[in-house]
Amino acid sequence: MRDYKLSIEYKHLKQHCPGGVYLVPSSTSLRLFHGVIFVRRGRFTNGIFKFTLECPPRYNDVDCHPKVVFSSYVYNPHVHPETGELDLKSAYPQWDPAKHFLVTVLTYVKRIFYIKEYVEEGEAEKKYPNQEALRLFKGDGEGYRRRVQECVRESQRSVFLNDPGCTVRFSEEEKVHVIFRDLMKQRFGGNDDNASADDVSRMVTRDDTLNTIGMAMSQVMNEKGA
Repeated sequence: MRDYKLSIEYKHLKQHCPGGVYLVPSSTSLRLFHGVIFVRRGRFTNGIFKFTLECPPRYNDVDCHPKVVFSSYVYNPHVHPETGELDLKSAYPQWDPAKHFLVTVLTYVKRIFYIKEYVEEGEAEKKYPNQEALRLFKGDGEGYRRRVQECVRESQRSVFLNDPGCTVRFSEEEKVHVIFRDLMKQRFGGNDDNASADDVSRMVTRDDTLNTIGMAMSQVMNEKGA
């Protein structure tokens, strides 16, 4: 029954998953999911952060929290700097299965990248797992921005590093694809934001495309043989 309820929650995500967040079930466990968030604006713009979401055996019982761990490095007050674990228990001290679902978790995952201020003071601040990030956020905005930009660049560099068993996998674009795209742009006009309708002199035919593919393949083979 617990697994059935979890599968219903997952199906619910197809219509209600927060924008830019994607979750895929593991191939080995019904209670393990692999996810990624693409941050589109704010301090973490262009960050690509991968994570796992794991539900305990007694998930859907009161106070049986799911666990979110980022495999990408995230410099954020809400993420433990060593383990990568998200402070879900601090955000939801009492997990209520009648009110809290997978979509609740993913909404919080997204929210931490868009927070604009922290109003807690004193003892209340201690709940955040990355105290250094919190101090920089409050006292040195430029220093915090630099650290965040470092973590965004690291997330981009490591996006093609796929953990064993991860069902959210990224593959590097093969060189032939890059060459083909460049040749098509040179021969028939670009697709960039500044291109106008006049940049494309005529309709690109199937033969044009096949011919360009052949040119791209030949260029790759020549480079390999050089």
